[in-house]
Amino acid sequence: MLSKILGLFSSDMAIDLGTANTLVYVPKKGIVLNEPSVIALLQHRGVSTPYAFGTQAKMMLGKTPAEIYAFRPLKDGVIADFKGAEEMIKYFINVVHDRKFFFARPRIIVCVPSGSTAVERRAIQDAVESAGARDVYLIEEPMAAAIGANLPVTEPTGSMVVDIGGGTTEVGVLSLGGVVYSKSIRIGGDAIDDAIIAYIRRYHNLLIGEATAERIKKEIGTACLPDSTPRSIEIKGRDLVNGIPKEIVMTESNIAESLEEPVKQIVQVIKLVLESAPPELSSDIVDRGIAMTGGGALLRNLDKVIREATGLPVFIAEDPLACVAVGTGKVLENFEELKHVLFKQD
Repeated sequence: MLSKILGLFSSDMAIDLGTANTLVYVPKKGIVLNEPSVIALLQHRGVSTPYAFGTQAKMMLGKTPAEIYAFRPLKDGVIADFKGAEEMIKYFINVVHDRKFFFARPRIIVCVPSGSTAVERRAIQDAVESAGARDVYLIEEPMAAAIGANLPVTEPTGSMVVDIGGGTTEVGVLSLGGVVYSKSIRIGGDAIDDAIIAYIRRYHNLLIGEATAERIKKEIGTACLPDSTPRSIEIKGRDLVNGIPKEIVMTESNIAESLEEPVKQIVQVIKLVLESAPPELSSDIVDRGIAMTGGGALLRNLDKVIREATGLPVFIAEDPLACVAVGTGKVLENFEELKHVLFKQD
């Protein structure tokens, strides 16, 4: 009864707690917050206090003095630093939550990777509860992504979704409101950035940072060799031979070569899930195709590579970056109808 009373004064919300970005969805308002999952702490006399969050903190990555520590509290879709994640979630909830009454506490649904362990899921649940939620539910990312992509997940037909996030790639086959088979690998946008950094270091003796690698990925990143004249980009970094700053030119062909391994691993996990799917659902996937969501779906020509490797239709969902948050929000808006897709970690 107390929980119901508190609910009258609270703004319930759905959170896509991603490795790269955190999105918050509020019913009837849509996505009200989209910030990088980054926190900066000020360390003074052995005590750490929150200094900056989100976009402001991301601008500090790799550029801070000794007393300020900017970092991502999530890695591979799960919490790597519990205290940092709790402070970040608390800040985002306070930004979004309309606190008309000081005792108001929202009900929150949070996404978790399908391949995460019980301990990792419990850590996410505990962090959100500690941040001020009155009730926390979890939902697997493939299910949330499929709902956000408007796939018929509650019908007795097979749907397949590939969600490529910052830390993980989630591949799932869904039917009748449940995940029939899913596989999660810790390859995503961060691994793609790391592959670009490693390639430039190995072949050009140039050391670049994560922000530069992300810019390269967004501007000329491609999963296969381009058909037309390859585009190029000028990048700056530190020459590993003499230690001074240097500028070089990278082309799309170079980036396609650097991304060969992570793209190959994504294709392999898609094939593994297709091999493990029940035959009746496989026939539905042939008709409906594979839906791609997440920021990684925006990598140029990745859909083409998957289409050629599987022989199946592949389409990118509308607004793939927000699919998981929108799907989680739809569950919150239709709570009684879709609550069977939610769970709590004991």
